[in-house]
Order: sequence, then structure tokens, then C-alpha cells
Amino acid sequence: MFFPLRDENPKETFPFVTIGLIIINVAIFILTLFSGEFEAIVNEFGIKPALFLREFRPEVFTLFTSMFLHGGILHIVGNMWYLWIFGDNIEDKCGHVGFLIFYLLSGLAAAFVHIWFNPSSMVPTIGASGAISGVLGAYFIRFPRAKVLALVVLVIYITTIKVPAFFLLGFWFIYQFLFAQLSVIAGATSIAYWAHVGGFVAGILLFFVFRRG
Repeated sequence: MFFPLRDENPKETFPFVTIGLIIINVAIFILTLFSGEFEAIVNEFGIKPALFLREFRPEVFTLFTSMFLHGGILHIVGNMWYLWIFGDNIEDKCGHVGFLIFYLLSGLAAAFVHIWFNPSSMVPTIGASGAISGVLGAYFIRFPRAKVLALVVLVIYITTIKVPAFFLLGFWFIYQFLFAQLSVIAGATSIAYWAHVGGFVAGILLFFVFRRG
């Protein structure tokens, strides 16, 4: 298992949008966690594919609200860590406004892919991982040779190594795709692997639209 610690890819501009998204996500998580109605909020504002397909108009807002909700500490920390490491360089290349639009569209694409592969599910899906997967997809094609310091965990052996981004993110994508296939066979999973796959592919395609220069 690889976990990125930092990349060696200096940013060119201050990442206002990346930091802003992290602050908003963390603030909403804290407010939701201490609201006393965590499960009710998740159920109301998460995407439920079957309900979305049956009642599109009243449920369309969940495409956006679900992107800013998280199910626990590890969920929010993991997502925001990936956004912090890889988001600034993509914001450089898309511009601040372009990056925000890119991020949201990646999240929407991820949500639609998840709905497509889980049309009968009434389990509310939440998290920014679909949108962040789009950021990873863009990074994969724009900075494939950028070095990433990664934590490697192999059973009881733990070390750190520097690997090219294309290797780390390529491994990540293959992992998500394989587990997405397994989720089809198993019929259920607590992780929206298809959203990760869809977001990653969408990020690659959208980057060609939003990149500057």
C-alpha cells in the first residue's frame, strides 16, 4: 500500500481555491459531527442513486451537497490530504476559477458514474473523493514524472520511497478499478469505487478543457 506524503513539484501561485475547499470541507464536517443529527444530515444530503433516478428534480441538489460531507475522521483527513498534495499544481495550470469549475465538474461526473453502476442503491453516498479523483487524473497526465514521497506499508514492513507520480497514481487507479469490478460481483460496498474511477477519467478529459496555455 502506498500513501503519498508530499510531492516535489513547487507551486507557481498561491492555491486559494485548494485551501478554500479544504477549509469548507473541514468546517462542514465539524459542524455536521457536532450537530447531533449526523445520520439525518447524511441521509438528507447524500446521493441515493435509486431515489435520484426516481425523483431527479428534488434530488439534483444532492449532487453538490454530497461532495462536502464526510463519514468520519479518516474519510475527511484522507481526502483533504490528497487535495492538499495534488490540488495546488492543478490549480496553477487551470487558474483559480477554472480549477473550481474543474473540481465541481469532476465531482458531478463521479457522481453520475456511481449512479450508473448502482441504480438500485438507497445507501447515501458522500465525500469529496470523486472530485479529488479528478484532480489526481489531471495530475497523472500533466505531471507524470513529478517525484512523490510515499509511505509504503507491506504487512509489518514500513518505509518511504520517492516514486514518479504516474506510478503512484497509476497504481491508485488500478486499485480503484479492480475493487470497482469486485463491487459489481459482490453486489455491495461501503466505498464508492466507481465514483473514484469516473472522477479520475473525467479529470483527465476535463483538464484538456480547463488547462491554461
